[in-house]
Amino acid sequence: MGGVLVNTWPLLTGILLLMVGNGIQGTLLGIRGAQEGFSTIEISVVMSAYFVGFLGGSRLAPHLIKLVGHVRVFAALGSLISATLILYAQFPVAEIWIGLRVIIGFCFSGVYVVAESWLNDTASNETRGKTLSLYVLVQLIGIVTAQVLLNVGETEGFLLFVLASVLVSVSFTPILLTVGRVPAYETAKPMTTWKLVRLAPLGAFGTVCLGAVFAAQWGMIAFYGVEIGLSVGEISILVGVLYAGGIAFQFPLGWLSDRVDRRLLIMLMAGFGVLASLAAALGYMNLYVLLGAAFVCGGMTNPLYSILIAHTNDFIEHTDMASAAGRLVFLNGAGAIGGPLLVGWLMEYLGPNGFWAYIGTVMAILTAFSIFRMMVKPLPSSHDTLAFTPIAPNLSPVAHEVASEYAIEQSDSDAGQLRE
Repeated sequence: MGGVLVNTWPLLTGILLLMVGNGIQGTLLGIRGAQEGFSTIEISVVMSAYFVGFLGGSRLAPHLIKLVGHVRVFAALGSLISATLILYAQFPVAEIWIGLRVIIGFCFSGVYVVAESWLNDTASNETRGKTLSLYVLVQLIGIVTAQVLLNVGETEGFLLFVLASVLVSVSFTPILLTVGRVPAYETAKPMTTWKLVRLAPLGAFGTVCLGAVFAAQWGMIAFYGVEIGLSVGEISILVGVLYAGGIAFQFPLGWLSDRVDRRLLIMLMAGFGVLASLAAALGYMNLYVLLGAAFVCGGMTNPLYSILIAHTNDFIEHTDMASAAGRLVFLNGAGAIGGPLLVGWLMEYLGPNGFWAYIGTVMAILTAFSIFRMMVKPLPSSHDTLAFTPIAPNLSPVAHEVASEYAIEQSDSDAGQLRE
């Protein structure tokens, strides 16, 4: 791991700062939107708009890179992110925020594509898995760190928006000053949705569900905190605990997924997500109960995405994995667009606990579908399953393809050892 850090620390440092800036704006907008008098429906549309831009960016970024190159795309999109973060505070109007969120979602998606391309280029076959693990870990740490920085200024003013803008601007310095040669960038053409559903129904359906849950958690939990009367400090702890759960459970559950039927593990994790949502809905008046439930819920939902990707790879040919990765990103994005809208609608009619009602309902549906798939489809042979690779819902097709390549390499290596 030390050797990986030596080669990638400038990139990872830049990504850490980038995620801190993104984490600040994600939580801050929910709090500031409530303070500006935005309705639940308005703030849900604002949060959904980010994922509209993100999905569009993941499709258009490759064309931009081919036209002007990695460095120019990276610098241009980074500048737009910094400017957009300042404009939120200047124009606290729902309609303007919706447009700004589309822009910032598009820009972050393109930035991730370029950063992940460079990160993959610095890794060898021997270090690719560790590099990807560090990348996912750095992203989660960045979001948790952002919640601490939310307490350095008043949410009603400009300071926190300026801080997020500065962090994003500074994040590009270590990356652009140390990046070497420009990597070749080519993504596979995504397979059709129908083919993916036919080959791995649980993987396809679960990816949509997790996109919807992740977007609702990330986009609406701060607004939920305001609605139940939490202070800014308490909201930052709540959001931080949600992602800390993802850090704590990511690798233990990944290790377990290589040793049991992944469908069973998906069912159990989704079931614990239901129980955690129920505990939060019933015990939200006690902050410690709420924080404990959020920790478990985040600990189940964040790693679950990686396990669904691994499960999908268990049922498709190695040659199809790169094209499947592109379609999984699309399905995740489609779910993410709808997540904040649905949870906003439920909170409008059920009150703040509509947030947990939504999370619990989606996880319950995933639990039931997992049980159904175990009943109708036999467990794949251990020779056909691939190793777990950590991945996050907000990563671009580049990271998904890297994860697939690493899983295939590990599978081929294990097969070679068995033959020996």
